[in-house]
Amino acid sequence: MVDKPLILRKLAELDQYQGQLKEYARISVQEYQSSWKTQRIIERTLQMMIETCVDIAGHIISDKAFRTPTSYSDTFKVLHENGVLPTSLFAGMEKMAKFRNVVVHHYDTIDAEIVVGILKRDLKDFSGFQAAVVALLEQDQEEESP
Repeated sequence: MVDKPLILRKLAELDQYQGQLKEYARISVQEYQSSWKTQRIIERTLQMMIETCVDIAGHIISDKAFRTPTSYSDTFKVLHENGVLPTSLFAGMEKMAKFRNVVVHHYDTIDAEIVVGILKRDLKDFSGFQAAVVALLEQDQEEESP
């Protein structure tokens, strides 16, 4: 059984982070590149969002006794394999996990166009992830009710 209160708290955190990023939704690549403070705020907030999703996924995987993931991106693959995430959402979340690794480990310079693209096009993946998790919680609730 998934720890519903914990998952709901994590989903609320994710909502808060999304709200914080909304003020940057119209930012241009040039505006992003010209301010290290803006870069730090956006990159760190995206990192926290991705890590929150991985944390939620980890709790679900553990509680449901799914196979142990081998990486951040594999965490979303495990959810996909078990019907929690649809294919299109899995692909987006897998990309987010890989983006997180670039941000955290500075494997190469962060591409401003990718970051701005995430803000403009891909934040919906977080909403999709939230919806998938809520659907799972509702399904668990139905199975538990007599």
